[in-house]
Amino acid sequence: MSPASSQQALTTAERLLNADDVLTAVPTAASASLARGLAGTALLHARLSLTDPAFEAAAVRHWAAAAHATRHGDSSAGTYHSPGGLAASLIIGAGYLPDPVSQRAVTTRASRWLSARAIDLARRHRERLHAGGTGTPWAVYDTITGLAGTGRVLLAALASGHETSEPGLMAALDTLTAMILARHGNRPGWWLPASAHPAAVTVHPSGTATTGMAHGIAGPLALLSISQTAGWAVAGQRTAIQDAAQWLLHWGTNLSWPPYVTGDELDSATTSRTSGRRDAWCYGAPGIGRALSLAGHALGNPRLTEAGNAAIAALADRAASRWDVDGPTLCHGRAGVLQCAAASHAATADRAAAAVTAAFNPQQAFAFQHLDEKGCAFDEPGFLTGAAGVALVLADHGELPAPAVPARWDSLLLLS
Repeated sequence: MSPASSQQALTTAERLLNADDVLTAVPTAASASLARGLAGTALLHARLSLTDPAFEAAAVRHWAAAAHATRHGDSSAGTYHSPGGLAASLIIGAGYLPDPVSQRAVTTRASRWLSARAIDLARRHRERLHAGGTGTPWAVYDTITGLAGTGRVLLAALASGHETSEPGLMAALDTLTAMILARHGNRPGWWLPASAHPAAVTVHPSGTATTGMAHGIAGPLALLSISQTAGWAVAGQRTAIQDAAQWLLHWGTNLSWPPYVTGDELDSATTSRTSGRRDAWCYGAPGIGRALSLAGHALGNPRLTEAGNAAIAALADRAASRWDVDGPTLCHGRAGVLQCAAASHAATADRAAAAVTAAFNPQQAFAFQHLDEKGCAFDEPGFLTGAAGVALVLADHGELPAPAVPARWDSLLLLS
């Protein structure tokens, strides 16, 4: 138990009680999202609802405000934007409430809607492949916008008794399994040509196969592994888990992974020192290590589990100030390292926790600020790169009370 962690989590949550403060801090398009807006702050308040009735009431208010904001916000796919982020927050967060049944009707609608979205995305991807399309875009497979993230929420919905989630989950598992088992010569099924990457992303002309938990193969690997362990599988799923895990082991060097492997490197079976993030949840050893550990558990393969745990443990050999991360937050920062390490390596977790709590500043609007890669600081309230995500990690680290839930909040990160 860490008193500093628990107190900082509560202080930060108190700063986020007012939904209008969240709306003021983020662009309108992101106001309802899980990544940056009200769906993320609602999740934090739900997690803390056993500590004070004010947090339960805030969770309900933030969900209601998010539902209103989705009419005017971003309608991008996935569980980190809206309305998918609101659905994910409700499905996961309701389990933390003193009376989860109070949200049963709305979580039932959210589960049914999210399942239909997964089925539609899988169908459209099949049609794209049948029309001669190459590779599987991030928006189809990844954790942020694709079937890895959506599938994990649907698995959580099934664990909560929402049987209408099953078709969407099975569509996700089938699509991701087929992707991993597909080949383009020496290039795996998630390799994408340069032209198929998001417009804002600059990649090698030969395209890339991405490694990490946010946009790479670690996300699908984690979902397939968690689902396999829970008893949900499709034909070929165990083989896909094994193949994806082995691919990651092959392209890792000294318990470190490049953010991607280029098409040329795949063809020549050699890799160079690709630049890019290597120590965060989104890209790097913490997220990839956890995915490998989950794969080892699913397959009953201690070698995979040990490799994943060793990658996370190796971070403790360096000071947290030398990690390739930005600030205290979840996606790119030290809170993400802490949550990845929580289940497997106390030394890494303790080092990350010390760095996160040292970043607490009660003079800032939400007590924790997001730092970008240039070191610029921002008051972000949300889950991925904001104070709500930091507070969720600290609430767990500080062992603030929570009920036994069908799926923990960090299932949204594919860590459980």
